[in-house]
Amino acid sequence: MTSSFRLAVRSVAVVALLLAPALTISGARAQTVTAKPPTTFKLDNGMQVVVIEDHRTPVVTQMIWYKVGSADETPGKSGLAHFLEHLMFKGTAKHPVGEFSQTVQRVGGEENAFTSTDYTGYYQRISKDQLGKMMEFEADRMTGLVLKDENVLPERDVVLEEYNMRVANSPDARLSEQIMAALYLNHPYGRPIIGWHQEIEKLDREDALAFYKRFYAPNNATLIIAGDVDPQEIRPMVERTYGVVPAQPAIPERRMRPQEPTPAAPRTVTLADPRVEQTSLRRYYLVPSATTAAAGESQALDVLGQLIGGGANSYLYRALVIDKQLAINAGASYQGTALDSAQFMISASPKPGAEFADIEKTIDTVIADLATNPVPAADLERVKTQLVAEATYAQDSQASLARWYGAALTTGLSVEDIRSWPDRIKAVTAEQVRAAAQTWLDKKRSVTGYLIKDTSAPKREEKRS
Repeated sequence: MTSSFRLAVRSVAVVALLLAPALTISGARAQTVTAKPPTTFKLDNGMQVVVIEDHRTPVVTQMIWYKVGSADETPGKSGLAHFLEHLMFKGTAKHPVGEFSQTVQRVGGEENAFTSTDYTGYYQRISKDQLGKMMEFEADRMTGLVLKDENVLPERDVVLEEYNMRVANSPDARLSEQIMAALYLNHPYGRPIIGWHQEIEKLDREDALAFYKRFYAPNNATLIIAGDVDPQEIRPMVERTYGVVPAQPAIPERRMRPQEPTPAAPRTVTLADPRVEQTSLRRYYLVPSATTAAAGESQALDVLGQLIGGGANSYLYRALVIDKQLAINAGASYQGTALDSAQFMISASPKPGAEFADIEKTIDTVIADLATNPVPAADLERVKTQLVAEATYAQDSQASLARWYGAALTTGLSVEDIRSWPDRIKAVTAEQVRAAAQTWLDKKRSVTGYLIKDTSAPKREEKRS
């Protein structure tokens, strides 16, 4: 769904990295996201609950989303949200380490967890008869986590190894890390979700417990239950388990963070690494998120992203790969699921011998044309149809729907925002797309990153036999 929502549908689970009705044709009445709206209610302790019915199979997905992510960490303790995500599997006084996961495995279910800039989530997918047991486990560890140094310190080593594997040993990931740090001069989105290595290695039990007690509470959580359930039967179960967990009154109603100043100049980042086999160019623009955008702006950025870089018919792909044959691939996307300012991203993989300057000139020409001239009606309808189709197909996955609602609700959007998204996409005009390109794809708002092969490293001398 929107990158605002498409991110949730396509890849919410990968944020743990570090860093998830019928389609109507043009002219017909736009469909909302689901034929039947989810049931929503709030417990007395402040916990928000969303129940999404899906009776195709006797399976249920339980997801609990905490409104805390890497952007909420104390400065100097980056990686703490992700570190705590790992530690949440270390057991409670009632359920010792391993019991929760072993129970999920024994009943044939699956589980996982994920951390992003704005939220941390945990989920289980199990048969419907096991839902009550999963609720009891999850409610217990909301406030009952027990941490001991013999569990905490080895897990910190696991996180450090994850950093080495996913970031330190990946030039591509390191480039993304450096671009984000350059894009956000003041906002904590510039910190990596997994954290900076020198700060991760100093995290300890006291840091994790303080963070846990500060943010993990029912009034800072959203529970999503999707699957073969009856909302009337679910509500008493939720009240018996989660409803007895006390609220944390010190948690503020709204999260307040340092915000970005108006960008004044374009920035560039060059990362050279001897392991690079494919050079690449990326450009990130600072743009509004679905939460911070004015009416219609976020959807215009969704459409703009699809026009510029959504597949082989996109403007950038045709210009760089087909017409000028400067690149082997090119794309763009708008990732608008965020509480604060988001990113519009462009990428290209140059062909051998192609110059970054020529690729950048082509990108700038495509953007300038979009900022000046209205999009042809046929192109506009094509990409809007593609986006609405994604929303439709995503409903085939119970877990995707849960992720979709969870990511949106924890970043300041409402159920109605989610359900009306296809209608609002279909309402986007050519003038709105042109205005979005002109206003937000201003180079002063960007960071351009270059990934190149470092050929300066001395070669090893061959040993003579």
